[in-house]
Order: sequence, then structure tokens, then C-alpha cells
Amino acid sequence: MLDVRQQVVDELRRIEKEENVRILYACESGSRAWGFPSKDSDYDVRFIYARPEDWYLSIFEKRDVIERPISDMLDINGWDLRKALNLFRKSNPPLLEWLGSPIIYREDHRVAEQIRKFSTFTFSPRACMYHYLHMAKGNYREYLQGEQVKIKKYFYVLRPVLACEWIEKYHTMPPIEFDRLVDHFVPKGSELRSVIESLLVRKRAGEEMDYEPRINPINDFLDQRIKYYEQTAAGMKTADGVQGQELDDLFRSVVRDIWEKGVENNANVLE
Repeated sequence: MLDVRQQVVDELRRIEKEENVRILYACESGSRAWGFPSKDSDYDVRFIYARPEDWYLSIFEKRDVIERPISDMLDINGWDLRKALNLFRKSNPPLLEWLGSPIIYREDHRVAEQIRKFSTFTFSPRACMYHYLHMAKGNYREYLQGEQVKIKKYFYVLRPVLACEWIEKYHTMPPIEFDRLVDHFVPKGSELRSVIESLLVRKRAGEEMDYEPRINPINDFLDQRIKYYEQTAAGMKTADGVQGQELDDLFRSVVRDIWEKGVENNANVLE
């Protein structure tokens, strides 16, 4: 992981130089952050960046994402700060997951911590529950029907269903790590817990996990919980909201400060 981490840090610096941006936050997303990677899983790096002030003072719409082709197991993409703050204002779950990632490559504490502070007001239990429910239903319908199922896809339905459980109980963004969700909502010693843990051992060991007979305890659980949250999601509360002026102030101060002081003075590069 140390060699890969250095590759990520080097690539982030290369992006800054080639694109003339400052990367404010970079983290791992996807299965490695969730806690169930395979040996050959890509490193899904996601970041938030800012451009010079003059770039924003334009009458033209400009591209607000940076995407790099997947190479050497690195999948690296980023969002412009203005785009990220607009999505944050709408309680965008992927962005909120980035901010809660347990694997961080770079963090400007002023930016990340202020955004996290605002999340109390922008988090929408209803919007996020619908996001996870949609994810669960899509994967469940496509991969886990019939007698033979794509076995590794159980993780991609269990995790969003358990995220719905967390949102219903705590009205906060669920933790990223799959193990924490399982510990909270799947009783130890239960048949369901046993089959989930067996699958985790297999996936982390890099065992081939293609089409196999369906696992009835998991399917029964998913059937019941998906139907339940289809009825429950509409009754969840929406976000309280945050004043747009506060996010404008944050955006302007960050764009001005990072180009005056330089990114190395602001960001904690975790090497």
C-alpha cells in the first residue's frame, strides 16, 4: 500500500501541474474504502480541486471535472470546488462518502472541516436513503435474482441496505466501512452474520466469485428490507438547509488563499 500511496500522491501532484489546479482533498472511494477489496481491485481516488480566481470569472461554461484514464490500477477523478459545494448543498451522497473516507491522501483541513461542519444542516435523510435504496434495488434486480446469482454483488446490495438502516436509526450519514454497518445491524451468531462473514473472507482472499447458487438467508433479508424501505423513504425528513452566503464565503476564501499561500502550506499530504 505504501508504494501505491506514493503513486497516488505523485499523480495528484502531476495533475496539479498539468491542469494548473490546487487539490484540496483526495481520498479513496469504492471497495477499498468500504472494506471489501479483492486483491486486484482498482484504487478509486477521488478529489476536490480549485482553479485560479480568474478561471471562475468568465461568461463561458467550463468543464468542472478532471478525469484520468484508468492505468496501473489507479482510477483518479476529481470535482471542481464550486461543483462540489453545489452538490454538497443538495446532500449528494457520493461526495459525503468521500468526506467520510477512512483512507485520505491529502486534506486541506480548513476546507474539509468546514464542509463537514455544514453537513449537519445540509444532510437530507430522505435524499440519501433514496440514493442507497436505488443502488440496492438496481444491483439486486440485475444480479441476485434466480437460482444462480453473481455472488460478489451481495456486498453491493447489503451495504446500501444497511446504510438505509443507519439513516433511519441515526438520521446521519452512514459510515463508509462495511464492517461497522454489519456490526450495528446484523446480530452476532445469526445465520445471516455467518454467511456474510464467510463471503467477506472469500472476497478479501481474492477468491473467484462469479455465478453460484443463491444464498437464501441473504436474499430473504434483502427482500424484506428493500420492501420496507420502499415504504419508509418517503417519510424521512429533508435537510434543514444552509445559507448560501456561508458556502459562497467559504468558496471565495479558499480560492483566494490557496493561490496566495500555495497548496503545500495548506494541505496535509499524507505520504
